[in-house]
Amino acid sequence: MIQKNKIQNTIKKEIKFNGIGLHTGSEINLTLKPAEENSGFNFVRSDIDPDEKIQALVNFVTQTERCTTIAKGEIEVKTIEHLLAALVGCEINNCLIVVDGPEIPIMDGSSKVFTDAIISAGIKKQESLQGVFVVEENLKIKDDSTGSEIIIVPDEEFSISVMIDYESKVLGSQIAVLNSIDNFNSQIAPSRTFGFLHELKGLHELGLIKGGDINNSVIYVDQPMTKSDQDLLESITGKKEISVSKEGILNNLTLNYPNEAARHKLLDLLGDLALVGMPIQGRIIATKPGHKINTDFAKQISSLIKNKIKNNAPSIDLTKPPLMDTIKIMEMLPHRPPFLLVDKILELTENYVVGLKNVTMNETFFEGHFPGAPVMPGVLQIESMAQAGGVLVLSTVPDPENYLTFFMKIDNFKFKRPVYPGDTLIFKLDLITPIRRGICNMRGYAFVNGQIVSEGDLMAQISRRKR
Repeated sequence: MIQKNKIQNTIKKEIKFNGIGLHTGSEINLTLKPAEENSGFNFVRSDIDPDEKIQALVNFVTQTERCTTIAKGEIEVKTIEHLLAALVGCEINNCLIVVDGPEIPIMDGSSKVFTDAIISAGIKKQESLQGVFVVEENLKIKDDSTGSEIIIVPDEEFSISVMIDYESKVLGSQIAVLNSIDNFNSQIAPSRTFGFLHELKGLHELGLIKGGDINNSVIYVDQPMTKSDQDLLESITGKKEISVSKEGILNNLTLNYPNEAARHKLLDLLGDLALVGMPIQGRIIATKPGHKINTDFAKQISSLIKNKIKNNAPSIDLTKPPLMDTIKIMEMLPHRPPFLLVDKILELTENYVVGLKNVTMNETFFEGHFPGAPVMPGVLQIESMAQAGGVLVLSTVPDPENYLTFFMKIDNFKFKRPVYPGDTLIFKLDLITPIRRGICNMRGYAFVNGQIVSEGDLMAQISRRKR
C-alpha cells in the first residue's frame, strides 16, 4: 500500500563539498541543490552534460562491485550510496546532486560529513505529501551462493537490523540496529567503509582504490603482515610507518563503534534502498548484505510499488459495517437524493478517504444516458469522488453541518472503461497537499471489481453556510 502521511522536504540552500573519489582517485566537486517537490533525487554530471539528469532509481543501476553505480548512456556516477543514505537519514525527499566527476567523493568514508552539512544548511518543508511504501506482507530475497538474505516484514514504523559474518577472527560476527530514522545521524552516519588487508592487492590491481587513505577506510588485518604488504600500503597511503592496533585495524585508527563494520553495512543498505524512490514503512532484517543483493531487493520492491500504483484498488471487506452509512454521510454533507452519490464511507484518515457507490438501474440519469444502453456519465463519477472527498475535508472541522463544499478545479481526468448498472464503485482520494484554509487538493481514483475506471485531480474548498 502507498500512503501519503508526511510532508516532503528539500534542503534550504546549496551545499558544496570537495574530496577524492575512493575508486577513481580524482578530485571531485559536489554540490547539493534544493529541488522541486515530487522530483526525488537526481544526479547531474556537470563536466559532461549539465542538462542530463540521472534519476536515483534502481533501474539506472549498472554496477555493484564494491560500490553502487548508476548511469544513463555513457554518463555514470559511482559510489552514490553514502550520500543517498545521508539524504534519507535526514528525511530529505528532493535534491539535485551536481558532481563534476564520475564518482561521489568518499570524504571520511562515512555519511557523517554529508549529514552534518545538510543539518547545518537546514531542511525546508514543502507543500506536497510524500508517498510511503507500507509493507503489507513479508518480502524476501536470498542469495544461496553467498548466504546473503534480506527480509522486510510489516510494522508500524521503519527499522533495520543487519548481521554480518566474515568468518574472521579479527572482525567476527556483528549486529547493528537502527530503530528510528531519527537516530541515523548519531548512530549510523559516522560508520566508515571498511575492508581487509588481504583484499587490497587485488583491488589495487583492478584500480578500485586509487583514492584509498587510512582516514577514509577501516582496514582489518586478519593475517600476519608481510614486507610486500608494507610496500603495498606505503604505495597506496604514502605512509611508511604502518602498524596494527589491538582492535586488528591499520595505523591505530580508533573505531567509532565496536560494531562499526555492521553499522556501515546498514548505512550501505539504507543508501541502496533509497533507489526504490520512496521511503519504506516496515522492519528490514538483513544477513550479510551487499550492494548486489541490496539493489536486487530494491528492484523487487520497486516492481511491487509500480504494480500497486497501477492497480491502486483499496483492499476492502464489504462484509464489515461501514465507517459511515448514508444517514451519517447526510449528517456531514449537504447533498440529498437524487444527487447524493456516495452510499458509504469505508475508511477515513487525515490523508485519504475510501467511499462506495452502488450503481443501480434506478438512477435517474440512466433514463436519458442512454436509452437502451445505460452508462454512468463521467461527470457524475467525478461528482461521486468529490462527495467522498467532501467527507475528507469536512472531517477537519467540528461542525461540518454548517459548511458547504465547492469545486475549485478538476484536472488530468481519464476514463478507462464505462460504468454500468449493477457496478459497485469504490473511490479512493489521497491528499496531494495538506488541507489549509479549507482548501483540499486530492488525487482521486474510482474502481470497479479492482479495475480502475477513472482517475484525476480535484481541488475543493469548504465555505461556511450563509444564514
